[in-house]
Amino acid sequence: MPATRDDFQRWLFDMDDSLEELFAYLPADVALAMDYTIDSLEAIEKWLLSKYETHQQVKGDAEVLDMLSRYVGETIRKVCGGSWDIEQTNEKNAFYRIPVIKKPGAFAECPVTLVTASLDRRRGDYIAKVVRAMLKRFGPGTSEVP
Repeated sequence: MPATRDDFQRWLFDMDDSLEELFAYLPADVALAMDYTIDSLEAIEKWLLSKYETHQQVKGDAEVLDMLSRYVGETIRKVCGGSWDIEQTNEKNAFYRIPVIKKPGAFAECPVTLVTASLDRRRGDYIAKVVRAMLKRFGPGTSEVP
């Protein structure tokens, strides 16, 4: 995870390349469903559940976890609005040094924890339900590029 503000800026700069790597990595039928909609989150989660039994397994595959988290975050950003942010000063913050999508006055959601929690819950629609609830509660918004 990005340790400094410069690392975070590089992480953001690499977003498109990382997402392209994800699309190339995924099976073709899953990659075709990746259109940054809430429904696409179900396709990702079903694939994730077929590949990993536990959140510890995906954590051990850090590059895949990062790519999946980027996709989930970008989908949230496009559907609900907000922008990428990272807390790098308050070590007590639950998301310290972990990228989040933040919509001021509304939410700060951590895509990494959504991915890992989906493996614990093993529902197939956990991430999509969370994002649907965010959309219902906070409404659509404009995406902001940091």
